[in-house]
Amino acid sequence: MIRSVLISAAVLPLAACNVAQEAADQIARDQARGVVNQVVAERFPGIDATPVTDCVIDNASAQEILTVAQASVLGVTDRTTDTVIAVLQRPGTVQCVAERALVSLEAFA
Repeated sequence: MIRSVLISAAVLPLAACNVAQEAADQIARDQARGVVNQVVAERFPGIDATPVTDCVIDNASAQEILTVAQASVLGVTDRTTDTVIAVLQRPGTVQCVAERALVSLEAFA
């Protein structure tokens, strides 16, 4: 019985830490999403930036997301734009954008 209580006492803080980490990650992703959407809309006018933005966010590393998210507070810099473009050029991101474009086109068929 005491062993179960001790194990529970050790696991609960870890679970709380994990929840806090997930919340922080989601906040950073949401902040980065707004910045990426802005960069994509400015660099590629006339296209729907939302699916492209989602692909960039899904293919960015945690550090890249933090770098881009900072721009929501500090403003978009060349580093921000370079980071977004670098992620956008990755094969996984290109494939994601192509797949989402096909889905969008199929909706009009």
